[in-house]
Amino acid sequence: MKNLRHITLYFLPVLCLLLLAGCGAKADEDKPLSEVKAEADQMTVEKLRSMAMAYKDAILDKKQEIEALTLKLKDIPLTEKLGNEAKGLKADIDDLNKSISALKDRFQVYYDKLQEKGGDLSGLKL
Repeated sequence: MKNLRHITLYFLPVLCLLLLAGCGAKADEDKPLSEVKAEADQMTVEKLRSMAMAYKDAILDKKQEIEALTLKLKDIPLTEKLGNEAKGLKADIDDLNKSISALKDRFQVYYDKLQEKGGDLSGLKL
């Protein structure tokens, strides 16, 4: 019984940390803008900033992906620019650009609401 208590005392904080790590804000480019606006209206300044930062990070990640694909595309010889590999890379870049556009729309909702509520906008510029 004493061992069970010790095990519980050691693993309970670890479990709590794992649960808290999963509660971070996540950017969702598929969430309807009307839903994003409705949620933003109900959020605190801290939550708005957290959501805006999550979207900013997602946008920057996608921009890095585009840069990597663009470099790959530049490495393809000119004679193969119309080949399947180049077409696939261009399609991937187009998809990422659409995704960035959707993320930016949602980011702007949180950013505007945060600005309206007088929250801290530092570090949120794209």
